[in-house]
Amino acid sequence: MVKVFCAYGLEFKDCYGLYHNWCTLLPALELAYKESIHASTNQTPAILEEGWNPKLPQESLRKGLVEIHTTAGSFKGILEKSRKHTIRCMEDSFASAKDKWDKSHATPDFKVGYLVLVSTTGFNNIKGCKKLKDSFSGPSVIKALHGENAIEVESSEELRNKHPKLPVILVKP
Repeated sequence: MVKVFCAYGLEFKDCYGLYHNWCTLLPALELAYKESIHASTNQTPAILEEGWNPKLPQESLRKGLVEIHTTAGSFKGILEKSRKHTIRCMEDSFASAKDKWDKSHATPDFKVGYLVLVSTTGFNNIKGCKKLKDSFSGPSVIKALHGENAIEVESSEELRNKHPKLPVILVKP
């Protein structure tokens, strides 16, 4: 089998014309190795390791499922409970945030041509003392609506260096 692998690589054709992957043949190779008598010990590796010769590769595996240590099992239980609690808390948080948003958010009723005031709280390029500058600039005329949350205004002299598209939160009718 090793000679076939060395000759043909990862895939080779058997005598029936079927292609085999090397990984599917590993259990058979392991069985052949464990049942061969070694010259140094005059016994098979299976006898030395397990005390008996397996007849099939599946017989060399443990009959039961994998044994989990009790500490690992309880830790897994704690992780599952904390994961469920976290998911429940996140769902409650999302629902609460959605309720708050739905209660406080009202879609603006702006139309093209309305006069609006633009907030200047975040604008740093307006000349003059910050304490003395006005909170709002304008009035400015709405040129276009961009969805429910943005508008385009005709820039006044103060806002000529700013982009004309603004979020509606910065605009006051």
